[in-house]
Amino acid sequence: MSFTPPTIPITLTLADQLENLLPQTQCTKCGYPACRPYAEAIADGSAGYNQCPPGGQEGVARLAGLLGKPVIPLDISHGHERVRPVALIDEAYCIGCTLCIQACPVDAIMGAPKQMHTVLPDLCTGCDLCVAPCPVDCISMVDITPGKTGWDAWSQQQADQARVQFHARQARLKRDKQENDDRLAAKAAAKLQSISAEPALTPEEVEAQQRKKAIIAAAIERARLKKLENDHPENKNDTS
Repeated sequence: MSFTPPTIPITLTLADQLENLLPQTQCTKCGYPACRPYAEAIADGSAGYNQCPPGGQEGVARLAGLLGKPVIPLDISHGHERVRPVALIDEAYCIGCTLCIQACPVDAIMGAPKQMHTVLPDLCTGCDLCVAPCPVDCISMVDITPGKTGWDAWSQQQADQARVQFHARQARLKRDKQENDDRLAAKAAAKLQSISAEPALTPEEVEAQQRKKAIIAAAIERARLKKLENDHPENKNDTS
């Protein structure tokens, strides 16, 4: 007779539940760098629950219902509820600078340096973050849900997909940074080894070499401590 382990319920924090009610556009209009930090700020009382323009008035009602608070007007100082747009690149003027790619929180823009870029409309959340960095003003926001705003213009499935895309991008950026740090550390270590293998030098050259070795060794140690801090924040003060 096979044994089926019991299902252990997962307890969601208030921040988890609030985040699940946000549209995941990652637009920063609420005043926070992403939807999760905004959810955490609502949970701890440091932010209002009416600061999300993409969610609109229905979004305010959803958050109010969870919090057991009254439905209040959307705070338009963070932006107005609007028809959902997607970014459109005028490819005739795109210079391939990649600044829009770097700004997109969900990797909805494809392209290579000095080559034409294009937006994947199915992934675009309409966050507007790619518009300002463009040095040639070739990006415009095009409305695609006439007459529909807020959650009427955005589905839960789209929100879930946007969150997956956002987390995938964050993981990629972290991985890329770590790989670059590792390459730099390996290059520094190789340089240090090559200096140690040099033939006999004059006293002045020895002194200069020692100074160079000390600088490189210090850089390697800083990189090691930074990696330790990133991997284990609780060991931030560990210098062993």
